[in-house]
Amino acid sequence: MAAADLPATPATAVREGTRLVGPDGEDTTGEDSAAGGRPTSGDGFPLGDGVPLGDGVPLGDGDSPGDEGSAVVEFILVGTLLLFLFLGILQVGLILHIRNTLAADAAEGARHAANLGVPAADGGPYAQALIARTIPGRADTVCTGTDVEGPGGTPLVQVTCKVAVPLVLVPLGDGVTITVTGHAVKEQP
Repeated sequence: MAAADLPATPATAVREGTRLVGPDGEDTTGEDSAAGGRPTSGDGFPLGDGVPLGDGVPLGDGDSPGDEGSAVVEFILVGTLLLFLFLGILQVGLILHIRNTLAADAAEGARHAANLGVPAADGGPYAQALIARTIPGRADTVCTGTDVEGPGGTPLVQVTCKVAVPLVLVPLGDGVTITVTGHAVKEQP
């Protein structure tokens, strides 16, 4: 089938200047088209030749002219959320570090007070001295040592330490109070 045998449609028409000419040479522009006399495609939209239509601003990938500057706003909003998430994770890590260090120091104070000839009350000040060295700035820690009975009447020494940890990275309140307890079996003569 030759090009001359095909009906003149926008798909088979040849563009000449501002009008479409079919294979038989007749004008197929369509004066009553929706484009106001401009050449149209088969679906009724004007044929473009790379020149933007409308206000001269080419649109691409679904962006509309009202989206200008939205990337900056999105960056700030998402960045703020990520910053608070990151600081929250750091705060939780700091609290867990302090709790683990307190638990180790309380257990060490209990082991010290469990020695033969050492009163249980000495475990508290010993643990406080350890905490002052291992966690700088934690002078507000209160530790007490007492004698307790374990299972089956086993004599134990219990050292309890209590400290208030401020929330410095995430301002969500006054802080968290951490209480840890360390136990050790009391030596008997």
